[in-house]
Amino acid sequence: MRRDRLRYGSDGVRRRLILALFVAALFAPAALAADRSSAATAGTSTESDNPFIDQGSNYDYRSNITSITPRVRGLNLQVLEFADRLLLTNHTGQTVTIFGYQGEPYARVLANGTAEQNVRSPATYLNTNFYGDVQVPPIANASAPPQWEVVDRTGQFEWHDHRIHWMSPVLPPEVKNRSKLTFIFNWQVPLEVGTRKVTVDGQLYWTPENSKAPVAVIVLGVIIALLGLLFVLLIRRRRSRRTAAGSPGAAAGGSGRPQGETW
Repeated sequence: MRRDRLRYGSDGVRRRLILALFVAALFAPAALAADRSSAATAGTSTESDNPFIDQGSNYDYRSNITSITPRVRGLNLQVLEFADRLLLTNHTGQTVTIFGYQGEPYARVLANGTAEQNVRSPATYLNTNFYGDVQVPPIANASAPPQWEVVDRTGQFEWHDHRIHWMSPVLPPEVKNRSKLTFIFNWQVPLEVGTRKVTVDGQLYWTPENSKAPVAVIVLGVIIALLGLLFVLLIRRRRSRRTAAGSPGAAAGGSGRPQGETW
C-alpha cells in the first residue's frame, strides 16, 4: 500500500511538472512580446508634464557619449534610458553651466551641489516634454538675464535634451532596414565649467533588439529548473523503493512498521 501511494504521488507530481514546463514554454514568448509591445507604445507617446515620470524614447534608439572636451576632473555625464535624458554630476569644485538651444544659460550645478534652472530659458519648458510639444510661456526669453530657481541639492541635474534623441515618432530617413544597426546623427551639448568652455559629443544610433535571444534564455531557464526538480523527484522515488524492498515489513507481507520516505 505504501509503494502504491508513493508511486501515485510521484506520477502526479511528474505530470504536473511536465504540464508546467509546457505552459511555461508556451507563454514565455507571449509574455515577453507583450512587454516589448507595451514598451514600444510608451516609446511613441508624448509625456506628462513631469519629465521623470515617463520614458519617452523608443527602445530601439541608443544615444552614446563619445567624448567630453576638454576632460574635467569631477565632471561626469551619462545617458539614461537609452536616449531619453542626460544626467550631470558635478564634483569639480566649480559651477557647471548647461546651455540651451539658443545658447542661453539653461541650468547649472553650483560647487556646493545646488542645482538650478533658468526660468527664462525656453529650454526649461521645452524639456518637460519628450518631443518639445509645449507652449513656451511669455517669460521665456533666451536674451533676458537668467532668473535661477533651485530644483535640487544633490550635486546632480537630470534633464531631457532634444539634441541627443530623434524628435519624432516617425522613423528617421536613415533607417532603411529596421533590423540593421544604423547611424542617425552626431550631437553636441555645450557646457561651461567655471569659465572654461566644455563640449559633450555623442552619437545617436538605431539599434534594434533581437527578441529571440531573451525568449530562448527564459525558456531554457524554465526547462533546466523543472528538469532539476524532476531529477530530484526520481531520486527520492528510487531511494524510497529500496527502503521499502529491504524492510522487514515488506518481506513479511507488510506486517512490519511502515517505512517513511527517505532522502
